Amino acid sequence: MRAVVQRVLSASVTVNSEIVSEISRGLMVLVGIGVDDNAADVENLAKKILSLKVFSNSSGDMWKANVKDIQGEILCVSQFTLMANTSKGNKPDFHRAMPAGQSQATYASFLQFMGTQYSPGKIKDGKFGAMMNVSLTNEGPVTFTLDSRKFEYITPPIPTQAVAQSSGGLIRSPDETSK
Repeated sequence: MRAVVQRVLSASVTVNSEIVSEISRGLMVLVGIGVDDNAADVENLAKKILSLKVFSNSSGDMWKANVKDIQGEILCVSQFTLMANTSKGNKPDFHRAMPAGQSQATYASFLQFMGTQYSPGKIKDGKFGAMMNVSLTNEGPVTFTLDSRKFEYITPPIPTQAVAQSSGGLIRSPDETSK
């Protein structure tokens, strides 16, 4: 699973000119579900979102409070496009996204788990599968991308030494800088 998490002053979702959900201060979360995501991914991502320290504490110290600490709200929107592969050509490939029927159940379990870990009344969502207009006032801006699993490169990155050689030696490998 993948999420784009934004700290917001407010956010809302409109479908067919009707506001279906809105929040005040808290988090706007776009959620993408992959073909191999399961209950462990649901729990991992939900816990990470709820514990992410992106707010100031009561003393004004930044990065010291999470959404629960400030009694903030969370607006979640399912967004399969987060799972797109855009590495080849110009057309996004959505084969990594879980099919709609299955992902709707996984998304529902994600929302339910979020509610059990926080307060069900503080967890809001858009309308699954609908064409939505999402509005928000980003505070900061503060935006993070989260993955439920350890990030892995599809194609391994070029080692630093190879980059250094191809760029005329402008970048040094860790081995070279310690000499």
